Amino acid sequence: MLFEMTIQIRVTNFTAGQQWYQTLLNKQPDYVPHEGFAEWELIPGCWLQVAEGQPAEGSGPIRLGVMDIETERDRLMKQLQIERFEIHTREEVPVKWSTFTDPWGNRIGFFQYLNPIEANERMQTISRK
Repeated sequence: MLFEMTIQIRVTNFTAGQQWYQTLLNKQPDYVPHEGFAEWELIPGCWLQVAEGQPAEGSGPIRLGVMDIETERDRLMKQLQIERFEIHTREEVPVKWSTFTDPWGNRIGFFQYLNPIEANERMQTISRK
């Protein structure tokens, strides 16, 4: 039975990487067990690890669910100097999504449910677990 997961992203400059991800996630790491490694619990049981090392080429993107994708894009453009990135939709897909890269080439993105009722139901389901 699966009950948790971790996703690891590697950065060549750990100090800059930790700061960048703190800004992206709007919070300090939840766990820093040793030098060159930090973890954030994104939702219960789902951890993002940032580790010093060579980024994996061609991996990702890791997409994070947000309530307002445009607001998050604007925040990242201002706070992290990310270039404006496109937000995509398709008629048959119930979310809009985007992809951008961190300074080390890791592909990251956001997604937002188009139906706010569905988004609230997902949030309630996650918070009960």
